[in-house]
Amino acid sequence: METAAQAKTEEVPEELEANANEKTAEKSEPVSGARKAAILCLSLGEEAGSVVFQHLDEEEVQILSKELALLPDVKSEESDRVVEEFNQLLLARSYVTTGGVEYAKRLLNRSFGSDIAKRLTNKVVHSLESSANFDSLQKTDPQQLAKLFQSEHPQTIAVVLAHLDAITAAEVLAQLPDHLRSEIVIRLAGLQTVSQQVVKRISHVLNQKLMTVSGVSRSSIGGIHSVAEICNQLDRDTSKQMLEQIEENAPDLSLNIRNLMVTFEDLLLIDDVGIREIMQRVDKKALALALKGTVEELQDRFYSNMSSRAVEMMKEEMDFMGQVKIKDVNEAQREVIEVLRELDDQGIVSLGGSGGGEDEYVT
Repeated sequence: METAAQAKTEEVPEELEANANEKTAEKSEPVSGARKAAILCLSLGEEAGSVVFQHLDEEEVQILSKELALLPDVKSEESDRVVEEFNQLLLARSYVTTGGVEYAKRLLNRSFGSDIAKRLTNKVVHSLESSANFDSLQKTDPQQLAKLFQSEHPQTIAVVLAHLDAITAAEVLAQLPDHLRSEIVIRLAGLQTVSQQVVKRISHVLNQKLMTVSGVSRSSIGGIHSVAEICNQLDRDTSKQMLEQIEENAPDLSLNIRNLMVTFEDLLLIDDVGIREIMQRVDKKALALALKGTVEELQDRFYSNMSSRAVEMMKEEMDFMGQVKIKDVNEAQREVIEVLRELDDQGIVSLGGSGGGEDEYVT
């Protein structure tokens, strides 16, 4: 009879693959997928950790072994976060395989909220259906992929990019011709589901670089969320040029992508100068509505730039509102984000992509 640890580790490789290129939410101390895997192996113990290695290929064994050898002392808090994330992924995977994606989202939403539920199910779906099919392309040099894609139809390229992680997809897009890049992005934004038969044909066209497709008949991929994630990884000039080209043909699509590229929580990364500029330009009631229901850390970000009397008045305004509709809060937050974009255009703050340096927001 297999132990509980062994039962868990049967699913470890797929979850490690899903995490391999994840960008951590903690901007100040990013943790790579390889390091997370090493921390998880240490947390599982020697016996269970050895079972993990049995399910890895030679390259993965080398990467994980090197990471384990170089791993510094791990704080208990970091270890707990990694184990908790892995447990969440295991739970999400069991829900997806039992009742499907929508069933998993409903159950996970009750425990973790909609954002985490969506993130977990996306990772699991990518692990179960997509990563195996496009594993060889994911590991291919982006320059080689760009050369390969130049002879392919834009729709074919969009399907493949939708299955790759945002960083790799952004690197490939940045090396494609301008006219081809904008057309691919428009097609990528319009993707919702792609039949596995189409994916099989793409695999054949790409000289069998992809693995044999299996699993469910259709996969949810692409859409404007994928485009927004890719644009966030591009350097500022490339991203701006691409969005301007999209706006010429599809202004509504361009606006939707821009809305997803910057979130209200990104205000946590704005310095005091930017926060004060926002407070001067946004209506006080709208700002109070936007902050209502957000995390205390974000509220404190604004309170720290206000006088004690202004803070008191802001809190009174929020209390006076009572229950408010989520759509009204979202609209107020979009108003704040639009002001943030204006500040970006004026050079007061900078919303840079991955090519813009270590700090995402600078004055």
